[in-house]
Parts: sequence; C-alpha cells; structure tokens
Amino acid sequence: MTLPTDRPLRVLFLCTGNSARSQIAETILKRMGRGRFVAESAGAQPAARVNPLAIGALERHGYFWTGHSPRGLARLEEQNWDFVITVCDRAKEACPIFLGQPVVAHWGMPDPAAVEGTDEERQRAFDDALLLIRRRLDLFVSLPIEKLTRLALEQRMRGIGEGAIDAPEPSPSR
Repeated sequence: MTLPTDRPLRVLFLCTGNSARSQIAETILKRMGRGRFVAESAGAQPAARVNPLAIGALERHGYFWTGHSPRGLARLEEQNWDFVITVCDRAKEACPIFLGQPVVAHWGMPDPAAVEGTDEERQRAFDDALLLIRRRLDLFVSLPIEKLTRLALEQRMRGIGEGAIDAPEPSPSR
C-alpha cells in the first residue's frame, strides 16, 4: 500500500504545548513542501501563546511566521492525515488514534523552552531546534514517497527521527 500521489500529502506535527517545535516544523514544511505537502500543528495541552523565541528563531533563519495560536487536538483527530509526527516525548505518549491510519513517526528532541540561562543561550537553543527540524524535514521531503511501501516509509520516517543521516532503508534485523 502506498500513499496517494494525486493530491498534497497532509502532515500534522504534534507537541505538548504547540508553542515552539511543532509551530517551527509547520512553518518550515509549509515553505519547503509547497504544493506537495499541507502542514498543520497542534498540542496535547496547548500553551497560552506561541513562544516569542520560536518566532524569533524562524525570522533569524528567513522564515516568516504566519501561524496560529496554540491549539489542541479537537477535531484534528477526526481528519485524515497522511503523516502524524510527534516532536516531543510527552506528545508521543499522548498521541491519539487518528482516522485513516496515517504514517506515525516520533522525532523527539529537547524542548528549547526548557533551557535556562542568558538570552543568548536561550536563543541558541531555539536556533538549534530549528536547524534539527529543518534537517529532518530536508530528509523527509527528499524521500521517494510515491515509490515506498507503507512499511518502508514508516521505517524511513523512524530513521529520520533516530538521527540517521540519510534515513537509509533499515536492515531486516530491526
């Protein structure tokens, strides 16, 4: 079974608060995957606002944030998604079952909002998170999705989250 190629693929990024990592991922994929992907984001426990340091990191790296306030999963779990990608461990644990059996991947990473220190150290944490997300999305959008079986695609998506440099096909022993 392969994913459809007659329409843009729908990708949902999940995080706990939908205030940093998932918003960054959504913003980057919207630009990277124009026409090929539709990106959204949400949180298991939405924060009151998007972290200003996340917006600042996007702007420093040439992305214009036109996102939305943090939102929860209400009604999103009833929609058909091709991919659901969790970007934090707590969201992975709280990830509901989605209609249509999307490819689910976990791309966990440290929470830049949890970094304490100087303004420069905190900004660097957000820049580092953005660069990691962008690297993973570069790998994601370069996958030959239309040629991969669902199982192969799930394995490649997991490989991206586990830090495989080029997300090669996993060996049969995995």
